[in-house]
Amino acid sequence: MLKLVGTDGKRLYSWSLEPGVYIVGRKSGSDIHVPHKTVSRDHARLEIGQDDDSCSLIDLESHNGTFVNGKRVSAPIPVKPNDLIMFGHTEFRLTQGDDNSTAPISTTRTRLSDIDPENSIFLSIDEALKPLPTKAADIPELLPTLFEMAKMLVLPEPKEIMLKKSLSLISKIIPAERLAILTVSEDRQEVITEAMYLPGGKDPGTFTLSQTIVNEIMTNKNSILIGNPQDDPRFAEQKSIIMSRIKAAIAVPLFDEGRVLGILYTDTTNPVHSYNDEQMRILATFGNIIASRLLNYELLTERQEKHLIEAELRRASLIQKNLLVTKPPELPGFELCAFQEQSYSVGGDLYDIERLSDGRLLFMVADVSGKGLGAALLMSNILASFRILYESEDFVLKQVVKRVSLQMHRYSASGDFATLFIGIVDPDKNQIKFVNAGHNPPLLVRNAGKVEYLETSGLMIGAFDFADWTEGVVQLEKDDLLFVFSDGVTEAQREEIQYGDERMEQLVVKARMKHPREIVDYLMDDINDFMGDAPRSDDITIFLIKRN
Repeated sequence: MLKLVGTDGKRLYSWSLEPGVYIVGRKSGSDIHVPHKTVSRDHARLEIGQDDDSCSLIDLESHNGTFVNGKRVSAPIPVKPNDLIMFGHTEFRLTQGDDNSTAPISTTRTRLSDIDPENSIFLSIDEALKPLPTKAADIPELLPTLFEMAKMLVLPEPKEIMLKKSLSLISKIIPAERLAILTVSEDRQEVITEAMYLPGGKDPGTFTLSQTIVNEIMTNKNSILIGNPQDDPRFAEQKSIIMSRIKAAIAVPLFDEGRVLGILYTDTTNPVHSYNDEQMRILATFGNIIASRLLNYELLTERQEKHLIEAELRRASLIQKNLLVTKPPELPGFELCAFQEQSYSVGGDLYDIERLSDGRLLFMVADVSGKGLGAALLMSNILASFRILYESEDFVLKQVVKRVSLQMHRYSASGDFATLFIGIVDPDKNQIKFVNAGHNPPLLVRNAGKVEYLETSGLMIGAFDFADWTEGVVQLEKDDLLFVFSDGVTEAQREEIQYGDERMEQLVVKARMKHPREIVDYLMDDINDFMGDAPRSDDITIFLIKRN
């Protein structure tokens, strides 16, 4: 029976080919599925004759071409055993096999079975990693190979290259026809081949580790030496370790920092070779070196991901700050101040100040549900939605709030909402019209020190599609002050104590005759004194307008 074996650089494949037609392609439903980016969805067609040894190949107008022994295929061509076939940049060879299985086999993911090896030696990781006996130094090439392996701890090589080099080095010390490095999935139901080395360049066959072996290594952290599995009738009758005629195998954990990161496996089909516990200790030592390097790759990946996230957050923070008004427009007869301090790189608080075309001044303060990037994106959407409506000829507060709320409800996830206080100052009438959509009631501090609260006039925006709001109106006299804030002010916390509404109100009333900027500085100094070294848990946003 003919077989097609090969690799895409990461995976090893082996297919048994009965008489018939096979489509080779990247498409998941292909008869011969090769999921590599250089392989077309329908790349080529193989036809196996009824006499079992005739084969023809035709390219299906693939993008990267099909090659046989280095020549591009442009018409149907006969293919013989040992011919080299390339589908795109993947390499395959047609061989004469003796396996009766017709199912395509990929060694990337290793299926598990439940055979308990009888002809086996189990060695704990502590025992396996004890110093090698003095006589081990007499093994040819052992010390130089260990030295070469140790150098890989500092060489800046890609992980795939490092793993393949490791297996190549190990093959100089441990006689083997197959060496592999595997990692185990989180659910422990599969092991995944990260690298494989075949010194003889033979067909890798099907690679199937026993569940017992996986459990022993991953859970009990034991190394395992399996001697003559074919002498055990259970191994002879069942394809429990690998579907090939192995004579011995060793599997050791890749162990570092108290964790098993994977499995180092080697086997031999040569009846002359046999493994002993000394070779198992040597392999465990190599496995420990590989595990240390794998841990370095993990830490490097985590550090790179962290740096990337930090850079993205800095960029997002800069974009968000640029969206906000840095210098409020002037409004004759009034003094204005807007302030924001975020607890994270990006936040969900927003404010805006805009001089409308009719001379009135619009301002708003909002607090979006949640924190982080999600809240920042929602904040940007709300701000953009309102700004588009600023140019409306008939700008009616409650209608604008309703339009933005409906849009937010329609296109945002359930649970996304924002509290909002929005107002319009009419300088000719010294009057403020406002809508309070579930926001903390701002303080209207009269010049004599009396405090009025601009209570809510409707639900928060974005929460429901049926919400409605009413407008309120207040008159500002000389030295009256409107103080609008987010809950980051009152909920500033030290241990279990919050800054609170009462303390904030007393301070604002006491400082009411100051300029709005001075009031903000006075308040923030007091909040900082109150919190001390306690971490900030929420954004602080403040807007003040005072009639002078």
